[in-house]
Amino acid sequence: MCGIVGYVGSKNALEILLGGLRRLEYRGYDSAGYAVQSADGLIIRRCRGRVADLEALDPGDAVKATAGIAHTRWATHGEPSERNAHPQMDSTGRIALVHNGIIENYRALRRELQAQGIEFKSDTDTEVIAQLVGLEVTAGKGLFESVRSALARVQGAYGIAVISTLEPGTMVAARHGSPLVVGVGESEFIVASDVAAIISHTRDVIFLGEGEVVSVGLDGMSSDRTPGLLRDRVETVEWDLAEIEKNGFSHYMLKEIFSQPESLTNAFLGRIDLDEGTAHLGGLGLTPADMNAVQRIIITACGTSWHAALIGKYLIESLARVPVDVEYASEFRYRDFVISPGSIMFVISQSGETADTLAALRACRSRGCRVFGIVNVVGSTIARETDAGVYIHAGPEIGVASTKAFTSQVMVLSLVAMAFGRARGVLSRAQGVELAREIKLIPGKVSKILESSDVIASLAREFTFARNFLYLGRGYNYPVALEGALKLKEISYIHAEGYPAAEMKHGPIALIDEEMPVLVIAVKDAAYDKILSNIQEVRARRGRVLAVATEGDEEISSVSDHVLWVPAAVDPLMPLLTVIPLQLLAYHVATARGCDVDKPRNLAKSVTVE
Repeated sequence: MCGIVGYVGSKNALEILLGGLRRLEYRGYDSAGYAVQSADGLIIRRCRGRVADLEALDPGDAVKATAGIAHTRWATHGEPSERNAHPQMDSTGRIALVHNGIIENYRALRRELQAQGIEFKSDTDTEVIAQLVGLEVTAGKGLFESVRSALARVQGAYGIAVISTLEPGTMVAARHGSPLVVGVGESEFIVASDVAAIISHTRDVIFLGEGEVVSVGLDGMSSDRTPGLLRDRVETVEWDLAEIEKNGFSHYMLKEIFSQPESLTNAFLGRIDLDEGTAHLGGLGLTPADMNAVQRIIITACGTSWHAALIGKYLIESLARVPVDVEYASEFRYRDFVISPGSIMFVISQSGETADTLAALRACRSRGCRVFGIVNVVGSTIARETDAGVYIHAGPEIGVASTKAFTSQVMVLSLVAMAFGRARGVLSRAQGVELAREIKLIPGKVSKILESSDVIASLAREFTFARNFLYLGRGYNYPVALEGALKLKEISYIHAEGYPAAEMKHGPIALIDEEMPVLVIAVKDAAYDKILSNIQEVRARRGRVLAVATEGDEEISSVSDHVLWVPAAVDPLMPLLTVIPLQLLAYHVATARGCDVDKPRNLAKSVTVE
């Protein structure tokens, strides 16, 4: 959630640190700061607010530095303020440290350190680590060993970068539960919580392992995990800087909405077999016999990925006849869950670093269940810790509110359902071929919906002052209603709820009046007649109906105040189309309200703490 950048080399460190922080702003934060090494000690600047506020502070001699660390903080312990911003220091002022994660035993450690006479200057859990490192340095240990010793006493999750006045030109970094990557350049190193902060300087990276501590500096790099072999672990990042630029769009979110024809194509490219009507997902490593032996599938995820998982349940149960349970990762790991014979798990995460999903993964594996990942970020923790999996190939997603990653996840789940359905004999070859052909038409249909963006922008202005919104759907489109409501409340701060349309009568109908907009997904699918009845129930109570409907449906126009049109498609693939106008509606309502859609308040892109 927090953003970490560290640099050691010969270039202007401050310029690289601030540029890296700007690349990480999408992660969400409320304060920022940096510390650089100078001839006179550490120069530290911190503030509440944005990176722009940090840049406005007088840097002094920091502009001459060639080594330093920087941070954007998403508050957990202590309110957003200058004193709680990172970097945090030890009591001697010789150690500066930035941290992403949560230290679970910080209270006990803080009391112990206070009993030794150490005074704390912040409310953060992070300062505890800095003080522990400082004590080890005072005892005569080098920075690398001091960090290792300090972390041996820490319980919780962390990604950290540390510098010291005693070892100029050296930085120590470590991770446990929070992502951290080292960029390797020509006689320089960049440590960051995301490759987005590195890619403008180097494509060569090393993903740190769980519990690993590394030292980088003018003398090279070393690790407690693979001494002397770090360069053998260098990987090349395939995407380039253009993929994380706005390219003329007003916001990253809008760019990502409009990039979905391409990202959806990338999700199925090379994976569809039109001759056999199936999907080849080599990353899963499952033979047809393996798929036939599966008795139950558990899918776990959080937020938007959980909505994709719900659609996956409908897809797999319908096309492959395998029972599917969808679990919130944050609840699953704390339940005394049952893993029956023949069960497998899929974990879904855009970042591949979602803390709750990662914990559920580990809990399930500890009970002997095979776990497969569906992730976007190559080299992420979930990608490395699952038995096998599928990348969605959506490319970098910068907007906090997920759009293209969601549809790419649904596309991959469609391929999984098709592969299982063919392997188990539920889908005939002819049915599989027809579904495969329909999948290939989806990107073109999405492009057609995107042409209505300006129309939806005009319509959105009518809902700018709504206080509540109700989203209704049935079958495959019930999870789409949930996702549409989530998008609206994430970025416009309008309260919105998604419901199965039939459940409206069991409570939410009490809220409906002429002030309550109700968005109904009413495409011509198996539930069409029932959804028309639900619309009439809304109209009878003077609710304002905004329908998402199939092109050419004249009946829906007569019972709705407004209609957002989508092309026809087979029922299992319809969510890939119906969600697009909901994304556009949320975006345009939010911009009309003057909201910062790429950086919505209180939210973080990658939720790396529980």
